[in-house]
Amino acid sequence: MDNLREYYIQLGVSPKVYDFCSEIEKSLENRFKDIDTVTELNQVKVIKAMQECRFAEEHMNGTTGYGYNDAGREVVEDIYAKVFKTEASLVRQQITCGTHALAIALGGNLRPGDEILSPCGKVYDTLEGVIGVRESKGSLAEFGITFKKVDLLPNGDFDYENIKKSINEKTKLIEIQRSKGYDVRPTLSVKQIGDVISFIKSIKPDVICMVDNCYGEFVEVIEPSEVGADMVVGSLIKNPGGGLAPIGGYICGTKECIDNCAYRLTSPGLGKEVGASLGVTRNIAQGLFMAPTVTAAALKGAIFAANVYEKLGFKTVPNATEDRHDIIQAVEFGKPELIQAFCEGIQAAAPVDSFVTPVPWDMPGYDSQVIMAAGAFVSGASIELSADAPMKEPYAVYFQGGLTYHHAKFGIMMSLQKIVEKELISW
Repeated sequence: MDNLREYYIQLGVSPKVYDFCSEIEKSLENRFKDIDTVTELNQVKVIKAMQECRFAEEHMNGTTGYGYNDAGREVVEDIYAKVFKTEASLVRQQITCGTHALAIALGGNLRPGDEILSPCGKVYDTLEGVIGVRESKGSLAEFGITFKKVDLLPNGDFDYENIKKSINEKTKLIEIQRSKGYDVRPTLSVKQIGDVISFIKSIKPDVICMVDNCYGEFVEVIEPSEVGADMVVGSLIKNPGGGLAPIGGYICGTKECIDNCAYRLTSPGLGKEVGASLGVTRNIAQGLFMAPTVTAAALKGAIFAANVYEKLGFKTVPNATEDRHDIIQAVEFGKPELIQAFCEGIQAAAPVDSFVTPVPWDMPGYDSQVIMAAGAFVSGASIELSADAPMKEPYAVYFQGGLTYHHAKFGIMMSLQKIVEKELISW
């Protein structure tokens, strides 16, 4: 182990930072074993789905052009439907990101005069433009679709009383954001999501309940689609892509909802029948196979980060001991220079572009400058080690990813190292 310590020191981690972090890591052994139990269940679930769908080598051959009769694409969508226990799914590399997947799900299933209700309060920044909360070309608001929100209670629970008051004859779709986004609030558990869906359906049974599942896949042993969600939506360069999918998104849900999504993605009359796989089926399928293990690595890294920074006196969400429902770890620093130093450390630990210094910039879709640290094999893949933060109060940074736990651990040690070097904390 002395050799290991020496390697970290050679990489720029001071002995004091290494020893401090190593002591914290020792205390997490039992917690990590519990994660491994969940991982094994999810891994077996994915393998079972692949075997039941008779996934074969021939399915990894790509198609071009229109993509008619793409057997591999169809089998992968069957596998996703089995894993998420839904009637159908849409899994495509033509879906450019998680926001695009959500826009397809919303646009495909809403019509002029319909209303969206968010029982989680503010939606994620980029979705504000899609809905039209923030004026944007082509938003749903331009097509006469309205939006209403009910804030969560101070303790993070749903405000059932006001949710009931907000549901009306126009309410067509409920948008539930599982993860916290750029908001220092608890992530929703699958149980909480199931409870609120049951409540909403008891008031209006035909309403569509859609869950933005980004960052939550494979963290628990069940998904929101197993507790009443009509659609679950996410990105393939987050958890379910396992670090191998180079692009793409998924929507799993009822056959009617998925058909509507497919007509929105391609065109009316064509739907799921077109969309060439272009040779990426192998990466998407293998990424799903790896997803439970990769998600576990990211989850362990998040827990390690929470314990390190909480011990240093910072507010962490979730805190060091809470149950986890996604891979994101928020640390509330309160000062922009601490965010900058943290992100510099994450970047310095990257296998790609480790020599780059991240700086805040005017990122499209956000209402403030954003700083992002990521040295990823897939550009922008937040299942890989990354961190980002809006440069505004409360100056919280959001850390996620790590294809391996040891890389996530190194990233956190380097983030602390940069903070120490800049003398931004005393310890």
